[in-house]
Amino acid sequence: MSKTTSFYAKLIPVMLCFFAMGFVDLVGIASNYVKADLNLSDSQANIFPSLVFFWFLIFSVPTGILMNRIGRKKTVLLSLIVTFVSLLLPIFGDSYGLMLCSFSLLGIGNALMQTSLNPLLSNIISGDKLASSLTFGQFVKAIASFLAPYIAMWGATCAIPQFGLSWRVLFPIYMIVAIIAILWLSATPIEEEKPDKASGFVDCLKLLGNPFIILCFLGIMCHVGIDVGTNTTAPKILMERLGMTLDEASFATSLYFIFRTIGCFSGAIILQKVSSRLFFIISVICMLAAMVLLFVSDAQYVIYTAIALIGFGNSNVFSIVFSQALLSLPEKKNEISGLMIMGLFGGTVFPLLMGFASDAMGQDGAVGVMTVGVVYLLFYTLKIKH
Repeated sequence: MSKTTSFYAKLIPVMLCFFAMGFVDLVGIASNYVKADLNLSDSQANIFPSLVFFWFLIFSVPTGILMNRIGRKKTVLLSLIVTFVSLLLPIFGDSYGLMLCSFSLLGIGNALMQTSLNPLLSNIISGDKLASSLTFGQFVKAIASFLAPYIAMWGATCAIPQFGLSWRVLFPIYMIVAIIAILWLSATPIEEEKPDKASGFVDCLKLLGNPFIILCFLGIMCHVGIDVGTNTTAPKILMERLGMTLDEASFATSLYFIFRTIGCFSGAIILQKVSSRLFFIISVICMLAAMVLLFVSDAQYVIYTAIALIGFGNSNVFSIVFSQALLSLPEKKNEISGLMIMGLFGGTVFPLLMGFASDAMGQDGAVGVMTVGVVYLLFYTLKIKH
């Protein structure tokens, strides 16, 4: 087997795992269907997506420790198994308790996967190409995120009534992909560097005392906060300023995902040619320009332009910050990965702050909170090392 063939034989199953990582985004469309099926209130239905970020807070650092003991590949396989179980449960029904259990396992599996899969990729890709490869992985992940609503809607139209699953046909389809990923990755040999010594929970948290690591951690929090905040706020801005209905305004969320996917794909190519720092600066300037546009104009085309700029600008922030953190302490990749993924808890913190701000000032208040995150990322550009 040639070197190139061997490289792709390892890369393709890992990228299939990135696709499986995107399964977690089905929680958005699924929670809406569960709400309708069970006649839930908003507060009851909103528990489902909030669970995802909660498990990142709990499981990310312990997963980094686990990787030191059993290895990255085995940890990814464990995450896929947990994901498989989470996708199996809804086949038996969609009661509130069953779906709560399913989404909890989906969040736990995704926390395990995001913590272990990124450093596993670093065993295949050389350091100078890591950021672009992580970005391409995010592009593959986005494909699964895109497909979930369409598969659910296809099932809900009774296109295959013999299964009797309706929108829940989404779960067995993704479950089959998870099984393929488990079998393929299991059969793929990937060499991993051995950790110098086993680390404990306190040892991991101590790494936050490293000035650059804490900057990266906060950068991840801001990235996810802007991401979740835009998904939540974009339709509300259109409804508040232009009087749109929710159905009309929901295109704003689709527009964000379209440009985020375009950004991931183009970023994987651009980062092969330009430095991470230069591309990061361009990305942050796009988001800063978007925030200014949202503050100064109520025109529909301007708001749409701003949402597109946020989607493109925010698409590569995670990959660049994550790779910067890994490259800064290569001997601590497992622990660093756990800490960075714990930063996804920003997806809970930012929307909470944005909610308080919007109650007080309208959607301009929510945009103001996101702007704070963008300004921080602008400061972070001064600290990028590679």
